[in-house]
Amino acid sequence: MNTALSVLTPERLATETFTDAAGAVARLDDIYERNTRFLRDRFEAFANGQPLTTRVRASYPFVRITTSTHARLDSRLSYGFVAGPGVHETTVTRPDLFRTYLTEQIGLLIENHGVPVEIGESTEPIPVHFAYRRDINVEAALTGGGMPALDRPLRDVFDTPDLAAIDDAIANGTLQLPSGAPEPLALFPAARVDYSLHRLYHYTGTDPEHFQNFVIFTNYQFYVDAFARLCHERMSSGQPSADAFVEPGNVITRNKRSGGGTTGGAPERMPQMPAFHLVEPRYRGITMVNIGTGPSNARTITDHVAVLRPHAWLMLGHCAGLRNTQRLGDYVLAHGYVREDHVLDQELPLWIPIPALAEMQVALEQAVGEVTGLAGFELKRLMRTGTVASVDNRNWEIGDSAIIRRLSQSRAIALDMESAAIAANGFRFRVPYGALLCVSDKPLHGEIKLAGMAGEFYRQRVGQHLEIGLKALEKLKSQEWERLHSRKLRSFAEVAFQ
Repeated sequence: MNTALSVLTPERLATETFTDAAGAVARLDDIYERNTRFLRDRFEAFANGQPLTTRVRASYPFVRITTSTHARLDSRLSYGFVAGPGVHETTVTRPDLFRTYLTEQIGLLIENHGVPVEIGESTEPIPVHFAYRRDINVEAALTGGGMPALDRPLRDVFDTPDLAAIDDAIANGTLQLPSGAPEPLALFPAARVDYSLHRLYHYTGTDPEHFQNFVIFTNYQFYVDAFARLCHERMSSGQPSADAFVEPGNVITRNKRSGGGTTGGAPERMPQMPAFHLVEPRYRGITMVNIGTGPSNARTITDHVAVLRPHAWLMLGHCAGLRNTQRLGDYVLAHGYVREDHVLDQELPLWIPIPALAEMQVALEQAVGEVTGLAGFELKRLMRTGTVASVDNRNWEIGDSAIIRRLSQSRAIALDMESAAIAANGFRFRVPYGALLCVSDKPLHGEIKLAGMAGEFYRQRVGQHLEIGLKALEKLKSQEWERLHSRKLRSFAEVAFQ
């Protein structure tokens, strides 16, 4: 140990070079585990009354690559290479959770540039809260359980989360680097990732380890109920592809083919945005999150899920049909968005277009055709492709004629409160996105959703709608990741990591 500048730290480890991605990730894991254990040991001693005369600090590991040329091997790639010569670096957290992802990203760097990567200790401190896998109420730990009150604030002894520094400047394209500083390798530095990992359990009731790479967001519990029934059926029948089904409270039902059984206990109260996970090897399964109503929830959950770097996310929910030619139960495939929700106006100004992504559109349209048995012109009887407007006012249809005029001018065919935020954050965070909605009412044409009508409508349509969404994601799974993560989502000077 050393106490330079009155800071107690682990003995600093030398930076090492690697030409093997698996070895590089193993070294990241070693550094991270050693340093978080160092923090936990000293925090627990501090909480039990052991005096500390210095600050305690341990840092995140980093991965770095230095290149001297603009050349790379394959110009078709949208990730896996740095934008130009120089030093590129990022801090890393939870190598155990991101092992598959990091091995792929680092392997691509080594392959595409023909140079080794460096692994070492950064200068970014690990907040003591993030040395623990699950949220801990540190203040309660310090004052509860009969422990004596401490005469020093936690921040005097340990690094705590610095929310002024945990931002999305890289993703937003607003990062201003000091002269000579390394360029970023990833959209999110380690502390930003840790912040979201801890928030995911808070909002969804499940640990981030269970989240899969294909995500469905919905705004109705009916979809979650149907998904849960389907997943339990697959577990009891021994379906070959899935390993387990995870529900809030980390209730895990294992596949019958691997012995079955259920562990964990349901929470006393459901979390704000409960998540359910059909777990497959290498995170190739499907996660469904009931985000509830409103653009704020849509932004909140996607802000956090984005750090897991999913391969795609999809909105399945209900909408108001804006055209008299639509019928209740018709589908709407969004190919553009009117953003009247305002939750991302600062980070992603309204002048930035949010394009439709061909890979998502094709998969969704094919899935609708296969599930309904319709094709070509006949498919238009049931599904329209067009602009979806998302608003932040649930009562948009009363009291404001201006919004009706804007909707008409935009050529929107449907309206909801979540799809635009989900698409916009997908664009912002380079996560492929799409939305397939189902018309549940037509308030501009006298067809409002009443309780009796709604119940019958949900029974008829939810199962089919969910089947379409699941089939679309299966189609996306069969594509090459490099094709799905297309160059359309990347900026001029992009980070290397997907």
